[in-house]
Amino acid sequence: MPNVVEPSVRVNRGPAAGPENRRALIAAAREVYAEAGLSAPFSQVAKRAGVGQGSLYRHFPDRTALAVAVFEENIGDLEAFASDPERTIDDFLDLVADQAVVSTAFIELLSADVADPRVKHIGARYREAVELLLERQAASGRTPEGFDVDDVLVATDMLAAVIARTPPEGRADVAARARRLVHSAFRPATR
Repeated sequence: MPNVVEPSVRVNRGPAAGPENRRALIAAAREVYAEAGLSAPFSQVAKRAGVGQGSLYRHFPDRTALAVAVFEENIGDLEAFASDPERTIDDFLDLVADQAVVSTAFIELLSADVADPRVKHIGARYREAVELLLERQAASGRTPEGFDVDDVLVATDMLAAVIARTPPEGRADVAARARRLVHSAFRPATR
């Protein structure tokens, strides 16, 4: 009797697959939008993640929701980083630049939706991480006099904007240049 090959059947795991699908969609979004920018079709994210479009829209009804999910992970990384007492604003901005290099499409998207409450929440968490670092650094005398949280936020915006405007092949170089400038601005004045 010949061997019969059963067709592969994808089993629908229902709600149990939700968290795994969400993680797969976020990872796929990072890849798709890093490669093609915001012009990539939203459906491409679902395809790359290996899930149906229904699953994509259940988790992320629009591009902003997806961008916020990506930045929720980024902010979590930044908060953990900032909680280490050995970290400085310079270290923090290095990580921000690294994240910006691979998240430029999301930066553009969130910059266009700054009034969205989901985006404001991300901004508030970012500000708290910066405040923690600045307070600790100021207490040790390692912050230039007169520098405050808003200065760091402006530096971050400038850093992210220049990286986002640069073609992918030049982003790492531009990020390195921008970091050098920011590092020199955040050095305490020597007397």
